[in-house]
Amino acid sequence: MRILKVIHGYPPCYNAGSEVYSQTLCNELGKTHEVHVFTREENPFVADGVMRQTRDSLNGDIRVHVVNAARVGINYYNTAIDRAFTETLSRVNPDIVHIGHLNHLSLGIVPLVAQREIPIIFTLHDFWLMCLRGQFIHYAAENAQPVWQLCDGQQDRKCAEQCLKRFYGSASDSLKFDVDYWTRWSAKRMAAVRRVVELTDVFIAPSRHLARRFHRQFNLGQEKTVFLDYGFDRQRLCGRRRRAGESFTFGYIGTHIPGKGIHHLLEAFEHLSEKCTDCRLRIWGRETADTAHLKRIASNARRNIEWVGEYANPDIVKNVFNRVDAIVVPSIWEENSPLVIHEAQQARVPIITADMGGMAEYVQHEQNGLLFAPRNPVALAEQMLRFVAQPKWAAKLGQRGYW
Repeated sequence: MRILKVIHGYPPCYNAGSEVYSQTLCNELGKTHEVHVFTREENPFVADGVMRQTRDSLNGDIRVHVVNAARVGINYYNTAIDRAFTETLSRVNPDIVHIGHLNHLSLGIVPLVAQREIPIIFTLHDFWLMCLRGQFIHYAAENAQPVWQLCDGQQDRKCAEQCLKRFYGSASDSLKFDVDYWTRWSAKRMAAVRRVVELTDVFIAPSRHLARRFHRQFNLGQEKTVFLDYGFDRQRLCGRRRRAGESFTFGYIGTHIPGKGIHHLLEAFEHLSEKCTDCRLRIWGRETADTAHLKRIASNARRNIEWVGEYANPDIVKNVFNRVDAIVVPSIWEENSPLVIHEAQQARVPIITADMGGMAEYVQHEQNGLLFAPRNPVALAEQMLRFVAQPKWAAKLGQRGYW
């Protein structure tokens, strides 16, 4: 079978969860099928829509069709990307198209596939079809705390007032015009999304929580939705051997963005450091402009924090899990089914995570990990201290976390 995978980013250029999972899936499918990938890059020196071809960094038989999308922004349709995808579709002539994400690409991709009567499978990695930001969090009103707040659901006017306000004009007399304009924009985007849903044959939800929220708030029919957790290369996650001679070490794996709650982890670790002067925190992930701000938050406990940078996912056991005693997943939004939780469980590393969303679905408190109240650094520090005080008990939780 000839498969065309569509994803908004692909390793090594992009290494977040959905991108890494997509590469793992494509490599497994590539053992028995012909696999192609349609993905993006952001090159400001060439026009949007310009294509280049390369090969998967792990499997040279997988062809990767890369479209430039440096100026897409929040646009949900992009004619240049649609043209590039049409050319790829004609060149590949797939038997099936599997979509992982359309953010930074174009919703126009789905009708182009449907016109050719090619089956479409869509894996839901987050809330992007319902939520412009993908995470149902928004920036708070002026001087409100916390700065990033949870959103209880999509409404066009609310989206205009909370998430699209950064596009308003500065004049106060334009406020009504701006709110009305972006409310209509949100309504048009949602109408386009509904068209995508109508044309898609099957949606895969990797967590029951995500499926329920799409059913409840988006009326996504259960007949079009399949709960199917992520698949993993278990051989890659075998053989963990904790490096000897180090103090108790917590690990964070992920992007350095507010939604991941890394700022709360740093605050919690500062609380922990007051009671445990020799414990450590290692932070993996590509450094961005936000990393400098995070390092300032961590200034009081800096000597015990190591910013490791990126790692190659095939080497996650050797380069990450062998160097930690526990993994912390402190996200402030209702994460779907974080890869790091599954990977840590399969490598038998204990986990502390927020008691919400798909995180609480896969980590049961005091059975295969610990949960803490979301957005509460003090509560997180208390759970981290339990692991430091009882490392053998923590290790047993990791053993129970293996699936």
